[in-house]
Amino acid sequence: MLETLHRIVQAVNAAADFDEALAIIVDQVADATAADVCSVYLLEEDTQHLRLMATHGLNPEAVGQVRLSVDEGLVGLVAQREESVNLENADRHPRFRYFPETGEERFHSFLGVPIIHYQARLGVLVVQRNTRARFNDGEVAFLVTMAAQLAGVMAHARVRGDLARSTMEASGRALAVTGIGGSSGVAVGEGFAASAGADLETVPDRPVRNATAELAAFQAAVEAVRNDVSELGERMRAQLPEGEQLLFDVYLQMLDGDSLTSRVYHQIEAGHWAPFALRLTIAEHVRRFEAMDDAYLRERASDVRDIGRRLLARLMAVEGDDRAPPEQVILVGEELSASQLAEIPPEQLAGVVSAGGSANSHIAILARALGVPAVMGVRDLPVHRLHGRALIVDGYRGRVEVDPAEALRAEYVGLQQEEAELTAELAALSGLPARTTDGAELNLYVNTGLAAEINRALEIGCAGVGLHRTEFPFMMRDRFPGEEEQASLYREVLSAFAPLPVTLRTLDVGGDKPLPYFPTHDENPFLGWRGLRMTLDHPEIFLTQLRAMLRASVGLDNLRLMFPMVTRVEEAEQAAALVARARAELAEEGVVTAPPQVGAMVEVPAAVYQAESLARRLDFLSVGSNDLAQYLLAVDRNNSRVASLYDELHPAVLRAVNEVAEAGRRVGRPVSVCGSMAGEPAVAPLLLAMGMEGLSMSSGRLLRVKWVIRTISAADARGMLTEALACETPQQVRQLVNSALDDHGLGGLIRAGRR
Repeated sequence: MLETLHRIVQAVNAAADFDEALAIIVDQVADATAADVCSVYLLEEDTQHLRLMATHGLNPEAVGQVRLSVDEGLVGLVAQREESVNLENADRHPRFRYFPETGEERFHSFLGVPIIHYQARLGVLVVQRNTRARFNDGEVAFLVTMAAQLAGVMAHARVRGDLARSTMEASGRALAVTGIGGSSGVAVGEGFAASAGADLETVPDRPVRNATAELAAFQAAVEAVRNDVSELGERMRAQLPEGEQLLFDVYLQMLDGDSLTSRVYHQIEAGHWAPFALRLTIAEHVRRFEAMDDAYLRERASDVRDIGRRLLARLMAVEGDDRAPPEQVILVGEELSASQLAEIPPEQLAGVVSAGGSANSHIAILARALGVPAVMGVRDLPVHRLHGRALIVDGYRGRVEVDPAEALRAEYVGLQQEEAELTAELAALSGLPARTTDGAELNLYVNTGLAAEINRALEIGCAGVGLHRTEFPFMMRDRFPGEEEQASLYREVLSAFAPLPVTLRTLDVGGDKPLPYFPTHDENPFLGWRGLRMTLDHPEIFLTQLRAMLRASVGLDNLRLMFPMVTRVEEAEQAAALVARARAELAEEGVVTAPPQVGAMVEVPAAVYQAESLARRLDFLSVGSNDLAQYLLAVDRNNSRVASLYDELHPAVLRAVNEVAEAGRRVGRPVSVCGSMAGEPAVAPLLLAMGMEGLSMSSGRLLRVKWVIRTISAADARGMLTEALACETPQQVRQLVNSALDDHGLGGLIRAGRR
């Protein structure tokens, strides 16, 4: 049977499309089990109905026509119970239902097994025979194994859109694909597939006859791409605040940085021609970024790939895309880049759909800055099938409707109007305090990484920076940046927000975020040598950064320092002592600095239970909810097999965050939240009630959170918290907070209007 199973799986994987794969399965499974009938029923999107989608032995005209609910028929019984049903007299079973159009009245033996993929019901696989005899154990085991293999094929097809298309075409409904909401809002337009451009993966190696000529060609390509990026930035200048313009500076930093260009030079000198040297270098950089746990930095891999494609296009003289975009563009692509978005005229760009990326991608950051709805992470997106199709982008739910019916289209046009009204109302909150109806205030800070949201954050009235990541300059060089270089970068952020406080997180690399010139080899990077552990082991690196931060704050005095991955009280003490040492060294050199506030991130369970001890030694604590939830739940949120178990509204996570807040209150130290939990409007009342001093989030979330805070009372928030802490499941917590927003007329902040 194993050989047979292997043969069928190979044939299915080689199928041209999903319908052909189903045909192969029913034919070959019928042959392997000596069955007279083999059929596949797929669960429709409503999860309550099954439809016959392929058969060997039944009337072929019944395919797509036979439909039954999960509470009728033997097929429905298999789906309902989610277990096999093996009968020798199927027609005598009380759940038997006869469908005349199938012609199945002559079949007596019945074996049905559920098709399940990671707890999700997808359908039922059935075999039948004329004889009245149960299928034997070997046949049952074979069919169960076959169903498990089919589950993987179906899950892949569902993501790709084939499964939804098959079941929906049969039921007369439109196709919908889902991903991650990258920018809220709804858009209606026409799909426009971004050009894939030059393909680095297909570049062959060739011997170098003239290394000098190859170096010159690459240098010319770098200069040409530098000019292209500068021109794109200029084109976007009128549409983007100055802060968002810095996204294009990231590309220029890559082109000007030593790490990328010097590696290409090295590969050319090693005997590779320029295009292949570029391929090797880009692949090396991409691997480095994709291995990182920090979502913001991990998304920089797509920027590296885009720069690589642009350099290769110049090296190979690849022509650009000369297609005229439609009036309302829904830009779709396998892995869209900020520069591809910038190439669409802003007045024509309605929405964005990307197979890769997340809310931290540059494309998502730009989409939010432009107010363009975006759906990211639609894995295996059939881009070529969406080009020229009518699309609706729902950035709230991370959903894309393909070829929607007129009624659905009209509904979303209405939602667009509601969204415009909501945006206008939110804009009126800029500059107003985040104060509840009964006078309680909460500071709303922003998270920054490349100063990309500085101007926007200042425009909407933030209270400062709650988290500024300092890793990127370290990642884009082939050496540690010097004190002067670092001081200049930190000064830019500190001066932009002065006198508002700016919290600079000290270097958080190592483990899952290795530097190209300082590699680490942890078998388990999530539990390895990273963050404060690494910098304490290398005080020469740590002191240089601390000195740079302190020097950058001279005359501004708005610096706050925060240490990542603190797990022991001794670590906090050692880090604080190094800050004092750095100040003393600078004073000896005549540079007088004000003592900064010093705090720790609470992102591992050990820090939760030592929060009070840490708070006594430091000036503040900040909860990094993303990592805290990951460590508490033992879930790698980047692993698709378990990512669905990651939930910051898990009662254990809420109780841990509340415990940290209580510890801070006991010793009179402020506690804030800087993870994604802080930017969730529905969760804001709970964090307010916990007594958080502030919440730090992306600038695109700040006004939404502010509206919630200004609409509710602290008393109501405390009541919500009491109920939430008593909940036993994340679903109960989510229902509680969403219902509370609905009760206050704020439902539009968490979903697209009335849908």
